[in-house]
Amino acid sequence: MAKTEIDRLTQLLSRLPGLGPRSARRAVLFLMKKRESLMLPLAKAMTDAASSITNCQICGNLDTENPCAICQSPKRDHSKICVVEEVGDLWALERSGAFKGMYHVLGGTLSALDGRGPAQLNVNQLLDRAGETHVQEIILALSATVDGQTTGHYLTECLAGYEVEVSKLAHGVPVGGSLDYLDDGTLTAALKARRSTG
Repeated sequence: MAKTEIDRLTQLLSRLPGLGPRSARRAVLFLMKKRESLMLPLAKAMTDAASSITNCQICGNLDTENPCAICQSPKRDHSKICVVEEVGDLWALERSGAFKGMYHVLGGTLSALDGRGPAQLNVNQLLDRAGETHVQEIILALSATVDGQTTGHYLTECLAGYEVEVSKLAHGVPVGGSLDYLDDGTLTAALKARRSTG
């Protein structure tokens, strides 16, 4: 019986990103050794999170409030909406502290290979928000992949009839990056996005 529960826990953990079967087994052994101090509090925290965390009805962020704290904040700039693929991208931008506007989580990118079209993404909700009178700019913060760029072009076309400025994040040489280690696509994007130093 215990072996079955250990196998089940190992299988579930191995579904997490970055954990294969061996890493999952090590994690299970560690959790079993720290049953009282880690495993039981972790199980409770996961149960609490599963019952209280939900997607924001406005932007798609994860929070215990709906609308989320970002959408409710009067300190945020409600005239700017930053469009991201997933909640993790929103969190990354928030960590940077560089953006103080609103967000919109698409839920992925367009991908013919994965069978993801506009109907599987939160595109209509974005268009509804773009039509609100206070919205002035939509910032496309999508990955520099083929799917990300395809999605960006599609959204730009969709937003063409709205009275909003559509911008996208710059792509190019990262801070601290060495040209010798960058791929051709990054170097090409950096050259195209160059600006005057004067």
